[in-house]
Amino acid sequence: MQELSGAVAERAPSARMSGYAARLPAPALLAVSAVFHYLGPAFAVLLFARLDVFGVIWLRIASAAVVFAVWRRPWRLWRRLTAAQRRVLLALGVVLAVMNTTFYLAIARLPLATVGSVEFLGVIVLAAVGVRSLRNMLALGLAVVGVFTLTGIRLGGEPIGFGFAFANCALFMLYVALGHRVATNRSSSSPPWGGVDQLGAAMLIAAVVTTPLGLARAAPAFEHPGWLLAGVAVGVCSSVIPYVSDQLAMARVRRATFALMLSILPATATVIGLLVLTQLPTVNDLLGVALVIAAVAIHQQPTRNPDRKETPCGTPV
Repeated sequence: MQELSGAVAERAPSARMSGYAARLPAPALLAVSAVFHYLGPAFAVLLFARLDVFGVIWLRIASAAVVFAVWRRPWRLWRRLTAAQRRVLLALGVVLAVMNTTFYLAIARLPLATVGSVEFLGVIVLAAVGVRSLRNMLALGLAVVGVFTLTGIRLGGEPIGFGFAFANCALFMLYVALGHRVATNRSSSSPPWGGVDQLGAAMLIAAVVTTPLGLARAAPAFEHPGWLLAGVAVGVCSSVIPYVSDQLAMARVRRATFALMLSILPATATVIGLLVLTQLPTVNDLLGVALVIAAVAIHQQPTRNPDRKETPCGTPV
């Protein structure tokens, strides 16, 4: 009896944490994710004056991996995963590493709002695929026009930057697809934070992938505690808070709906670029962001199939 009471007491903090997270609505989780999704990179841009871009990338991913290792100890779940689940985690880890690298290489050359809006084009595609209709085709068309408005005039001046931005866009689509699979491909007996544990394992893989290029270039930070603390803060703001929020939200909604709710990304990038980096948006920037957001506003959400039962976690599209 004492052993049972001890086990219940031991699980209580985790149960309270998961219960509190379960009460948060998906839009609230997405709002948290959107703010930190660009707040961390905005601070990273300030670090570019002191460290090589690849060094900042490594500090971001490595510090996030350390946080997940201490908090979740994700290696414990590896034996319980199937071969297919392990392959998904390996793929997610590589995608996180390459996606963050292309994103940072893009924001080192382009305004944060521009990169954010290009990134959002992939999200619109995922949302439009959820329901095939003329209305969603119109939404996709508006998104394309919006991104062209943001990028077309400056494309000749920074082709490399836009190349990295569009590569990041494609990788962000993969992140959403793989992340949603991790969040929803769990049995009813799985712990509520199982998706976050798998995310932590993927982050450890991402740290391994980025180490060859980034560790040596991050070395100067170890001689300057302020730089190192800034790099750790970037990791927590960029790769822990938003990705955990994403996992919890993905477990509640369909993939197309999750993509739809990311409509606040371009606006968030514009506001944070203005407040943190004093990057003043032009009229074309504002028009492009408005068109992208309008595309999401007219997007039609998928209707549930009454013959198809949805799990408590949500059903992937």
